[in-house]
Amino acid sequence: MIVFGLFPLVWAIIESLYKRNAATRKLTFDPAYNWTKAFYDDRIWNAVYNTLIYTGVALFFQLVLGMLIALLLDSDRKGYGVLRALMTLPLVIPPAVTAMMFLMMLNGSFGVIAQGIIALGLLPENFSILGSSNTALAGVLLAEVWQWTPFMVLIMLAGLRSLPKEPFEAAAIDGATPVQAFFKLTLPMMSKVIAIAVLIRGIDLLRAFDYVKVMTDSGPGTATETLSSYAGRIYFGGNPDAPYAATIALITLIIVIVTSSIFMKACKVRL
Repeated sequence: MIVFGLFPLVWAIIESLYKRNAATRKLTFDPAYNWTKAFYDDRIWNAVYNTLIYTGVALFFQLVLGMLIALLLDSDRKGYGVLRALMTLPLVIPPAVTAMMFLMMLNGSFGVIAQGIIALGLLPENFSILGSSNTALAGVLLAEVWQWTPFMVLIMLAGLRSLPKEPFEAAAIDGATPVQAFFKLTLPMMSKVIAIAVLIRGIDLLRAFDYVKVMTDSGPGTATETLSSYAGRIYFGGNPDAPYAATIALITLIIVIVTSSIFMKACKVRL
């Protein structure tokens, strides 16, 4: 915790209190400079917007698909155990490798996904999904949703398998349909499990970096730039500004803490 948690945090806070001179590359103590610069930086606000959209859309699809697939796999019939085990396969692939896979599959010239969409007449010939500011974020989200939906499936399955059978048996005797049982029994009893799953994935999504870096490098322009990718651009750029990058990283941390705290209080979740 000290080496990988506390020390980097303290170092980032100290780093953010200094102003870097781009010409001399020297640091001078100026606590308000980076925070003031961040407040008036339009790219920061664009990155915040992209980060929130990215998090919200990914959470929605991962939660809905995760629940639907979990309901399909919630069975003791032969072969379903193998299917549940196969759901873990996308999780063991490094995110950078997944990003490279989808980068190729979304290529407008030969990508299988892009060519399929073009064949359906939904996109013009040789259209670059990741090269257009209107569709680039959707392309990145496709990789995110594919890889992390199984995580939601496993959590939802664990919750479904732990539910008591008696309420469902009583509901069936009373004539309740499966849909009514789902909304009246399953969802209320699964509320805490769903809240914890959303919290864990939400915290991770707010720090999105891998897929954006590999697939679009925040482009085209700043169409897919998140807070983490913006900090990475500044820190690893040709003329790196470590204090400003540290400030953006701290802003990301503040957003994560605030949003997760509000969510935990609203859903009455305790970790």
